[in-house]
Amino acid sequence: MVRLFVALALPDEVKAQLAALAGGIPGARWVPPENYHLTLRFIGEIESWQAEEVDAALAAIRAPRFELALAGIGTFEKGGRIQSIHITAERSEALTRLQAKVETALQRVGLEPERRRFAPHVTLARTDKAETHKLIGFIHAHSLFRSPPVPIDNFVLFSSYLGKEAAHYVPEVEYELS
Repeated sequence: MVRLFVALALPDEVKAQLAALAGGIPGARWVPPENYHLTLRFIGEIESWQAEEVDAALAAIRAPRFELALAGIGTFEKGGRIQSIHITAERSEALTRLQAKVETALQRVGLEPERRRFAPHVTLARTDKAETHKLIGFIHAHSLFRSPPVPIDNFVLFSSYLGKEAAHYVPEVEYELS
């Protein structure tokens, strides 16, 4: 079994900008900068033979290059508590189309449809153990964050290995955009 997801890798300069935001919230578990990415589709654990089918399906995707801009901060909540904070990606037609093509390709090889609505973002921290007032202060302090647009010329199939402190992500295959 292998644990996989499809994502956009981020350039080092964007990772550095995001890493500069990290800190100041006791109890938050910050994502290591090398793990910053924008998930197009989480796949989860699948058999090796299925991974080969996933690779072939993703390799067949044709989509144009585009620019990605990150702007603003958001949260995901569960049961009224903030579970994570993230930087939001500005939606673009090219990003939405690419994600839809990835979803369609994965369904064609037999994977279940994604039930959650696509919300493009880059997770900064897991915050289920952090104090709410600290989180709100952080969100207000960084709500105007904006990165310059960066060119996106590929998407990546990553494997994910869970660890004690943080997961370890390995880029397995890069798929070029035209």
